[in-house]
Amino acid sequence: PFEGVAWTPRPPQGPPQGCFTCIAKPPALRQGSPVLSPSSAVYLMESKSCKGDSLRPAVPCKHSVEKKTMTNPTTVIEIYPDTTEVNDYYLWSIFNFVYLNFCCLGFIALAYSLKVRDKKLLNDLNGAVEDAKTARLFNITSSALATFCIILIFIFLRYPLTDY
Repeated sequence: PFEGVAWTPRPPQGPPQGCFTCIAKPPALRQGSPVLSPSSAVYLMESKSCKGDSLRPAVPCKHSVEKKTMTNPTTVIEIYPDTTEVNDYYLWSIFNFVYLNFCCLGFIALAYSLKVRDKKLLNDLNGAVEDAKTARLFNITSSALATFCIILIFIFLRYPLTDY
């Protein structure tokens, strides 16, 4: 049926109008489209995605109507302080609580470490930093006093008081 039919170039057109969604997905042929002759079928075979195809009726872009309703969109970005840099000393507090709980200082350090984690979740950076300093202070004190006591115990086991 296409004997003697030559490919004819498409007339130059400007850039397609409409949004990307409408250009990428052209509307389907409507029921009332005319019967295609072999010469007009050439244009149809050329490109199915061209919006300016003469075989398809011009359909207004439904997305352009949506764009007109959004005249001044506003984007709100909430920036929270970086709470990942606040150290909570949680593992050190657990170790002090279980092994070196000298005068309950390990328990107090653990309580402050948990407060640091809670304040980090609430984005209270200043409170988290203050409680982290307190937890570190109790951990240092607990570790130092427990280590000092352990050293004293080893000294007294090695050199009993009866020798003095």
